[in-house]
Amino acid sequence: MTLTSGQAVILIFVMALITLFTRALPFFLFPQGRETPAFVRYLGRVLPCAVMGMLIVYCLKGISVFSAPFGAPELISVAAVVLLHKWKHNTLLSIGGGTLLYMFFTQFIFI
Repeated sequence: MTLTSGQAVILIFVMALITLFTRALPFFLFPQGRETPAFVRYLGRVLPCAVMGMLIVYCLKGISVFSAPFGAPELISVAAVVLLHKWKHNTLLSIGGGTLLYMFFTQFIFI
């Protein structure tokens, strides 16, 4: 499917409007000076943990403990993420370090 220049401009314009709408909507729904509903505060408290748990399950679901390397790169990397986070309390460092360690293991050690 090829787009004409006009169609491409319209597509970019629509995507920009939708992006602007999704970014501005919370400011209209929850204006400053009004208390945020309890349900939204609850979601803000529990969703980050739920999303992280879901991502962990998704990342580790393909591990085969019955064939080499028996999940070693994944489990070592997960342990590194936990240790880095307990040590430095920096989410970016712990996730980035665990990712780099996993990539190193899968590319050079557990080939």
